[in-house]
Amino acid sequence: MKSAPSDPSEGAVAAWLSPEPPSFSVSGCPYTMTNVTRVSEFVLLGFRGGPGVQMVLFLLFLVLYVAAVVGNLGMVAIIQADTQLHTPMYAFLQSLSLLDFCYSSTIAPRALLNCLRRDHTVSFGACAAQFFFLSFFGTTEAFLLAAMAYDRFKAICSPLLYSASMSPPLCALLVSGSYLWGVLNASTQTAMTFTLSFCGANQVNDFFCDVPPLLSLSCSDTSVNKLVLLGLCGSIIVSTFAVVLVSYVCIVSTILRIRSQQGRRKAFSTCASHLAAVCLFFGTVFFMYAQPSAISSLEHSKVVSVFYTVVIPTLNPLIYSLRNRDVQRALRRRGQQLSVLLLRPGPAWRPDSHCCCPL
Repeated sequence: MKSAPSDPSEGAVAAWLSPEPPSFSVSGCPYTMTNVTRVSEFVLLGFRGGPGVQMVLFLLFLVLYVAAVVGNLGMVAIIQADTQLHTPMYAFLQSLSLLDFCYSSTIAPRALLNCLRRDHTVSFGACAAQFFFLSFFGTTEAFLLAAMAYDRFKAICSPLLYSASMSPPLCALLVSGSYLWGVLNASTQTAMTFTLSFCGANQVNDFFCDVPPLLSLSCSDTSVNKLVLLGLCGSIIVSTFAVVLVSYVCIVSTILRIRSQQGRRKAFSTCASHLAAVCLFFGTVFFMYAQPSAISSLEHSKVVSVFYTVVIPTLNPLIYSLRNRDVQRALRRRGQQLSVLLLRPGPAWRPDSHCCCPL
């Protein structure tokens, strides 16, 4: 048995040589460096409720996701197949439909799976990938809607110069620029978020991997991340919305100067669908991220998250098909062609006189 040191200074030296491990706290829970393990997976808490509630949520997500897939891929196919829709406006709309399909596919399959099983774990890498694509598609859609607003501005305010000003190279540049900004924002946000230290708690209070609930789990200092989130996302939202706002101020001013009521109605109908899509997207984004409690109010943001990740991609193809005469005409043409193919009688069979069947 080891005896106590006779000299008090010996005890002080021993305590100095083997100090207590440093400690810190995460969400009010104390931790020391000896009992901290790096988080390798997260648990998506999703929506609260028993099996009945989860089944209702599963059916809701399923209907919305199927409608989003059919509507957006159908819009892509119609625009690609109909040569009369090969214009700058519908090139942007085709890109928007493809984005909405990818956007909803980033969220809905995982949400559907979690509604059917109790294990809601997601690996660290899968969570980072979902967050990257969510940020990428959302940022790209914001810039693409701004590019579409500029396209409508040129079409209504300068109709005679529209074909020359909105050339295919410029349209390709606007679309590729939107994707580039999406990659830059997604890469920055993903790198800053997933290089933080996550230790102890790993329950994400949401049905997908998003910034606010992830920052609340980190045991690192997240003040810089919050400032970058506010500055970068705020500048993207404000700049793209400013382009949309200025474009539509000029559009409304031009429409009001048209003398005939029929001319005003025709000019407004060319941008009504885009205006509705813009109001849905930016209205939801402003409500989600621009309010002061966007980082702290996690429970309230789940319902809003469902709207802008699943509902809006479902509504966009409906808006553009129900409010757009060109798309309606294309749908009727494709429907007539399909009916002709289905109702066309096959070639009548007649015996071939040169055919000899051996007995």
